[in-house]
Amino acid sequence: MNNIEVNGRQYRLPTQPVVVVCVDGCEPDYLAQAIAAGVAPYLKRLMADGTAVIADCVVPTFTNPNNLSIVTGAPPSVHGICGNYLWDPETGTEVMMNDPKWLRAPTILATLAERGASVAVVTAKDKLRKLLGKGLRGICFSSEKADATTLDEHGIENVLDLVGKPVPSVYSADLSEFVFAAGVRLMETRRPDVMYLSTTDYIQHKHAPGTDGANAFYQMMDGYLSRLDELGCVIALTADHGMNAKTFMDASPYVTYLQDVLDAWLGAGATRVILPITDPYVVHHGALGSYATVHLAAHVDVSETAAKIAALSGIETVLTKAQAAERFELPADRIGDLVVVSERSVVIGTSKSKHDLSGLDAPLRSHGGVSEQRVPLIMNRSVANFDCARRWRNFDAFDWVLNFAG
Repeated sequence: MNNIEVNGRQYRLPTQPVVVVCVDGCEPDYLAQAIAAGVAPYLKRLMADGTAVIADCVVPTFTNPNNLSIVTGAPPSVHGICGNYLWDPETGTEVMMNDPKWLRAPTILATLAERGASVAVVTAKDKLRKLLGKGLRGICFSSEKADATTLDEHGIENVLDLVGKPVPSVYSADLSEFVFAAGVRLMETRRPDVMYLSTTDYIQHKHAPGTDGANAFYQMMDGYLSRLDELGCVIALTADHGMNAKTFMDASPYVTYLQDVLDAWLGAGATRVILPITDPYVVHHGALGSYATVHLAAHVDVSETAAKIAALSGIETVLTKAQAAERFELPADRIGDLVVVSERSVVIGTSKSKHDLSGLDAPLRSHGGVSEQRVPLIMNRSVANFDCARRWRNFDAFDWVLNFAG
């Protein structure tokens, strides 16, 4: 058989090299502005000659849930990764969702490797590497830890020699450029059948679409994508989420500190606000995003609390556990009693004293809500009788490169 089945979806085995690229934080306007500025000629050609739609990513619009949706071809209700961070009721602690134990579904990458395809994964931050590489027999490493690769753990060694670049700073555009440079060198030297490249959103947190910093990033990316095309790759490009300014009119952060509000209403200890955006890299966003979950003590009335939160300025949606699980396709056992989503220009914090915003050297830009759900989905192949009207998802990317490109 020339097909595999992963999480209820059929995929053809690759007959030519395929590359799926997740550009972290890529609000569609970044591409539009770079093309308009004349710095992304390859992307401009894709818009004319390839296949391009604006698709929906999964909510919460954070890195881990969406990267895992892309590589499983399924929403968080299937794969279980519903944030970067969660409250673990079994241990009574707040934990990162970086450990592969949290992943409940097989990946397309691991399944293809089982069928004999050569697979390579390069991600910017090491926090994603183990999740993306669960069960994978192949190459899997991060830019962040590129100097520490071994054959046993990463399927490759001497990455710095291969790429010809030093280990980049986590807080830099270089971290993402290393991903692209490594992808090109792997394709030039090892020619994997399948490659997944995932960048970081450091630039998107710092620079709005059309600014010099943003256009320079997309110009860099454009050159590497063009080279992968020259090497004969079928390429799909998408994003894990968009990005928006989260500020008052005076450019100060527009934050609702929800834990402080709930403590004032119900008393300390009656609620616990969890911010699933939280990860080890918070300098550029202060752990502030537009999505939060709230765990309530047994005596707290769910409906009454939801109504009071919904009445707060800047709050867009408040859902119960069951409502959120249905609307956003989330695992109900891993989210709070309430899910809170803020408006486009607003972020949610816990307590003001727990957020260090001293590292913000530009007006706050962040993500997490429904307002960051629209993302690009582009392929460097045209598709006959393409259905532009249906709702496409970022996790259709592998369906495109494996099933539609032929």
